[in-house]
Amino acid sequence: MIRGVRGATTVEHNSTKAIISATQELLGAMIDANGIAEEDVASILFTATPGLDAAYPAAAARELGWTRTALMGFQEAHVIDGLQQCVRVLIHWNTDKPMDEIQHVFLRDAVQLRPDLSPSDGAEDA
Repeated sequence: MIRGVRGATTVEHNSTKAIISATQELLGAMIDANGIAEEDVASILFTATPGLDAAYPAAAARELGWTRTALMGFQEAHVIDGLQQCVRVLIHWNTDKPMDEIQHVFLRDAVQLRPDLSPSDGAEDA
């Protein structure tokens, strides 16, 4: 069975360091929350809002040592009232876990995208 694991975060500055750091934080939280191992991942899709063009968010996975996984990056459509400076991730994961046990992770200002999946106190899910 393949499941989708969603995550998103925001980035403070349009710099390589800020984009990679925020994306690595997000990936780490998603991996830890679900017990994901690279060999069980089919692919990962990354998106970034138009204001984030200093680095490919997918490079964060490579820097974490995920060198065999298929990665693809996309730029999101500009939405006037949309969340800015945002990186989103979708991991396609081979797992026997039921959907109700999948932990989606939303950090920083991205908590507002799915408040129903975030801690009630607004704290980051790390």
